[in-house]
Amino acid sequence: MSEFFLELFSEEIPPQLQINARKKIFSDLNKFFGENNIKVKSPGKFFSTPNRIIIYFPNISKYVEKKSQEIKGPSTSSNPEALEGFLKSHNIKRSKVNLKTTEKGEFYFYKTPNFKLETFDLLKNNLPLILDEINWNKSMKWGINQMFWGRPLKSIIAIFNGKKIDFSYYHLKASNITFIDKDFEEKKKHFNNFKSYQSYFKGKKIILNQDKRKEFIVNELNKVSRKNNLSINIQESLIDEINNIVEKPKIILCEFDKRFLNIPKDILIITMQNQQKYIPTFDKKQNLTNFFLVVSDSNDPKGYVKIGNERVIEARLNDAEFFWNRNKSQNLIKQLSDLKKINFFKGLGSYFDKTQRIKKLSSLISDELMISKEKIEIAASICKVDLKSDLVGEFPELQGVMGGHFAQAQGFEKEVCQSISEHYLPSGLHSKVPKNLYSITLSLSDKIDTLVGFFGLDLIPTGSRDPYALRRYAIALVRLIVENKIRIKLRSIINYSLTLYKDQGYKFDITKVLKELNNFILDRLKNYSKEKNIRLDIIESSILSNDVDELYNGYKKAEVLNRNIKKEIVQDVIGIYKRSSSILNSELNKNKLQLANSVDIGLFRSDFEKNLYKKIQKIKKFFLNINKDDNFEEILKELFKFKQDVNLFFENVKVNDENEFIKKNRLELLNLLCKSFDNSFNFSKIEG
Repeated sequence: MSEFFLELFSEEIPPQLQINARKKIFSDLNKFFGENNIKVKSPGKFFSTPNRIIIYFPNISKYVEKKSQEIKGPSTSSNPEALEGFLKSHNIKRSKVNLKTTEKGEFYFYKTPNFKLETFDLLKNNLPLILDEINWNKSMKWGINQMFWGRPLKSIIAIFNGKKIDFSYYHLKASNITFIDKDFEEKKKHFNNFKSYQSYFKGKKIILNQDKRKEFIVNELNKVSRKNNLSINIQESLIDEINNIVEKPKIILCEFDKRFLNIPKDILIITMQNQQKYIPTFDKKQNLTNFFLVVSDSNDPKGYVKIGNERVIEARLNDAEFFWNRNKSQNLIKQLSDLKKINFFKGLGSYFDKTQRIKKLSSLISDELMISKEKIEIAASICKVDLKSDLVGEFPELQGVMGGHFAQAQGFEKEVCQSISEHYLPSGLHSKVPKNLYSITLSLSDKIDTLVGFFGLDLIPTGSRDPYALRRYAIALVRLIVENKIRIKLRSIINYSLTLYKDQGYKFDITKVLKELNNFILDRLKNYSKEKNIRLDIIESSILSNDVDELYNGYKKAEVLNRNIKKEIVQDVIGIYKRSSSILNSELNKNKLQLANSVDIGLFRSDFEKNLYKKIQKIKKFFLNINKDDNFEEILKELFKFKQDVNLFFENVKVNDENEFIKKNRLELLNLLCKSFDNSFNFSKIEG
C-alpha cells in the first residue's frame, strides 16, 4: 500500500470557493478510485488553508489487477468483415480467438489476459481531468494560458509512493515543490511525503486541518474573552468564514471609542461581524462593550495589526453614526410615497404596492391571532420605509432592523417597532423565529405576498435552481407556524392574497397558484420534518397531501408518531390497521367489489361483528368529543383498544362468507374500521 498526496497552492481563495473545491476534488478522487478498482485501505482526508488545498490518502494499492475476461465476437456464419472488425477493435490477431458453441449457435470468442495497471500511471493520466471537474462559482483567468481557477494557481505537489507524479496541467507541471512564503513567493521547499510536509507546517504554527484550526480559534477566543472579563456569542457562520481566511490564527483584543455605544447595537454588531469579520464582546449583563476580538493571521508584537483594525472600525462607525443621526428623525409616514420609486420585482409593482397588500393581509391574520388591527396595519404600512435610508443602503443586512429602530426613535408603540424589526425573520432553516404575535403576523404577511406573487408569475423553483430563494421563504413560513404552534387558515389567506394582486390589476391563474403553492409549502413541511429526524414514512402518514391549513397539526402528528413508533402500543395499532386493510383490499381486488360505505347491522351473524361495530361507533363519538389537534397520543391509546375486538373478529368470523350479502357486509365493516383509523393517521404509509 502506498501514500498519495496532492497540494494545490494558489493565491488566497475565498472561503466558500475553498470549501467547495476541497470537497469536490476529494469526492472525485474517491469516485475515480472506486471506478478503477483501486483499493483504498484507509479513508482519505482533505484540508485547506486560504492558499492551499490538500488531499491525502495514506493507504492506496500500487497496482490494479485486471482479471481475464471472455469477450463474445461475431457468429461464425457472419460475413468475414465482421470478424475483421472484431479483431481490429480489440487489436488482436486471428490466432487469439476461439470458437465456442452456444444455444444461439457458434461464435468467436476472445479471452483477455490477466494484467496489472500501475496506480501511479492512472493518477498521472487522470489528475488533470479530475482538476478540470471543479465547478468554480467564480473563477479567474490570468496570463496567456487558458486555465480558469478560483484564484491564480501557482504550483502543484503530487506524490505517490514517495515519487512525484510529473503531469502537466495547462502552464504548470506537477512536482514535489511548493511555495512557503505566500506573500512574496520567494521561498520554496521540497517534500517527498505527507508526514514531513505536515511536520514542517506545524513547526511554522500553520494549522492545515480546518477542523482543528476552528477548534483552536474558538478556544482562543473564549480564553482571551474570559481573561478580560468579557463574554462572546459565537456565531457559527462567522467562525466558519474566519476559519477559512486564516492559517495560523492569533487573537487580538481591540477597542473603539465608547461614544459609538450610543448607536443601536445592531448597527455596531453588523458592522463588526458582517463588514469586518470581528467578534463583538459583551459584559456580564450581556450589554455590548467597546471591545472586540480580531482573528489575525500573524503575530502582532509591535501592535500594528491592533492599531490598523481599530482605525478601520473607527472609520466605519463614524459613517454609521453619521447616517444614524441623519436617518432617525426622518418621518416614516411622510416617506411612504417614496416607496413608489422602489421596484419590488418586475411584474409585481413597487414596494408601496407591496406594503398595501401586506397591510390588508396583516389585518386579516390579526383577526385569527386576536391582536390589535390598528397596530399591525401601522407596522405593515411603514415596514419597508427603511429601504430608503442611508443606513440600509450602506448595510443591507439591517433592513427591517433599522426600520424598527427608526420607529422606536419616533415614538411608535413597542409592538409596532418589534414587528418591523423582526418581519424578515426567520431567514432560513436555523435562524431565529419571532415569538411575538405582531412579528409573526407581519412576517407571515410579507412571505405569503412574496410567494403568491412569484408563483403568480410562474417563477417556481425547478430542480436545484431557486434564484429567488422561494424555498427559503416557504421554510420560514412553515417555521413561523409550526414553532409557534399556530393553527391558521392558510389557504384562505393565500386566496385573499391572490385577490389583492387581482385588485391591483395582476392577472394570475388563481386555481393553478393555489394548487402549486399548496404542494410547495407541504413539501417544505416534509423537508423541515426530515431535518427534525422524523422518519420519511411517518411524515407521509401524518401530513395531508392537499391542505396547507394543517401545517402544525401535520407536524405534531408526525412528531408524536415518530416519538412513540417503537412502543408496543403503537406497533399493535399499526398491526391492527394493516391486518384489516390487507384482508379488505385483497377481497376487494379479488372479487372486484364496490363498497357502499354502509353497514347493515341486520346482516350480523355473531357477537364478534356486533362488538366490533359498537367499538367503531364509540371511536366516532370519541373523535367528536375531543380536540384532535391536541390529543394525538390519546388517539393512539383509543385505537389500541380495538386490539381485542379485531383479533376476536378474525379468529371467529369468516370474512369470505359463502353468502355474498354477508361477505360484502363484513367487508363494509372492515372498511368502516380502516376509515376510523384514517381519521387520524394514514397507517398504510408506515413501513414494516
